Amino acid sequence: MNVKRYTARLIKSAWAGLAIVALSTEFASAEPVKTITPGKLTVAFNGDMPMTGFKDGKLIGTDGELLARLAERLGLEIEPRQMEWSGAIQTTKQGQADLMLGSMGWTKERTEVFLMTDPLYYFATTLLQNKGSNITTFAAMDGLTIGTVTGFTPIPEMKTIPGIKEVKLYDTSDAVIRDVVAGRLDLAVLDPTLVEYALLQNPDWGLHQLPLTPESDIFPIMSTKYYSIIGVWPENKDLYAALNAELLKAWDECLNVEVMAKYGLGADFWFMGPTSDYRGGVDRPANWKSPTSPEKCFKK
Repeated sequence: MNVKRYTARLIKSAWAGLAIVALSTEFASAEPVKTITPGKLTVAFNGDMPMTGFKDGKLIGTDGELLARLAERLGLEIEPRQMEWSGAIQTTKQGQADLMLGSMGWTKERTEVFLMTDPLYYFATTLLQNKGSNITTFAAMDGLTIGTVTGFTPIPEMKTIPGIKEVKLYDTSDAVIRDVVAGRLDLAVLDPTLVEYALLQNPDWGLHQLPLTPESDIFPIMSTKYYSIIGVWPENKDLYAALNAELLKAWDECLNVEVMAKYGLGADFWFMGPTSDYRGGVDRPANWKSPTSPEKCFKK
């Protein structure tokens, strides 16, 4: 027997054994992400589709399904808590839920209440119209009628659009859409995610919605592109960091595009951030850049 060779094999085996023990120890000591209930992710949501819903024991929707996929990667089981929007805010703020979501837009004021994740996607003002029309600018609205729901935030700006023929107000989004289909309205400004989901289910309407070209100096409200985020209980920085890490992967892997497309929101403008990242210097570094989906996500 070659003693030197045999001894070398023993040393090599010993080192391999130590490596396995070290890896085992590392994984054994690794703790799961901290949540209110260990192993579970308590989620507050209002159930408005296509953003959030609960069906067959699963969280669904553009925001809901994406979160469910992230939770699975983190080894967490979804604990759903469906409630009104105001209740979701209070529940998460008080630490009775780990987080809330559902096309939740980032605002500076909300940074004082929640930890807000990197964006899942973006949303902005869109113009619902007949497919034979391709209006995307304020100037092109000259002489047209435009409708929306009473109480909608952009109404004061809509009334100041030069040359606009009339701004009609309705009680419901359904009523607005009916009038666009019937030709009684030229354009409508509604919740873009809700509209896109409705269009997916009703292609016979012959409608589409296009993003409005911003004019921030004149129409700041209608020109803002919002970050759709997840609001996290401010005491749980571990969960916040873990979600942000998984969201970075989701953007690179096109996971958010894949999930959104299932609900009719696969167009590239949902995944292109604002021209100026207004989160920079607030709850992100001054030089922070919002994520954008790579081109591979939209290749057919």
